[in-house]
Amino acid sequence: MNKKDKIIEAALRLFVENGFHGTATSKIAQEAGVANGTLFQYFNTKDELVTALYVSVKEEMAKYIEKNTAKSDNVREVMKSQFLASLFWALDNAVKFKFIQQFHSSPYIGKVEQEIIQNQVKPHLTLIQNGIDKGLIKKLPVDFVYSLISSQTFGVYQYLSSKPFTKVQQHDTIEQSFELLWGMIR
Repeated sequence: MNKKDKIIEAALRLFVENGFHGTATSKIAQEAGVANGTLFQYFNTKDELVTALYVSVKEEMAKYIEKNTAKSDNVREVMKSQFLASLFWALDNAVKFKFIQQFHSSPYIGKVEQEIIQNQVKPHLTLIQNGIDKGLIKKLPVDFVYSLISSQTFGVYQYLSSKPFTKVQQHDTIEQSFELLWGMIR
């Protein structure tokens, strides 16, 4: 593993454990086994490290979701596969998903370029708009429907990660959650 990857891995773990403000760059460097100055060779500021880490984790999640999205014209089927994929990824990548949750409720979200955020959500917004246009989803603002879906994803993850479910129970709960979500936006 190269130095940059060690820094990113240490930062992710420490940010989730101690929060953004509770994690000094010197601690990240120490945990990564590099000099403090080495960290700043890769990231000019702590803010840059936090936002770069977020973009990287979101890209990883997006690639997984895209790979596991149903190839279909059926909006419901595609949306369900995305919902399931996002939760399966979250459960398999708990620290990364906790970091995403932490980031979303922090001031750092405002530091990510709007173009990056728009590119991340564009496929989902397009799918929602397609569902609205076909009369499959209620005529509500697209960003509102997206917010409902995102909130549901975070909530279901919190529920599943707080109890000792088997994989089968997790899958059943996710399936039931999608049915509830679909009924809400339909």
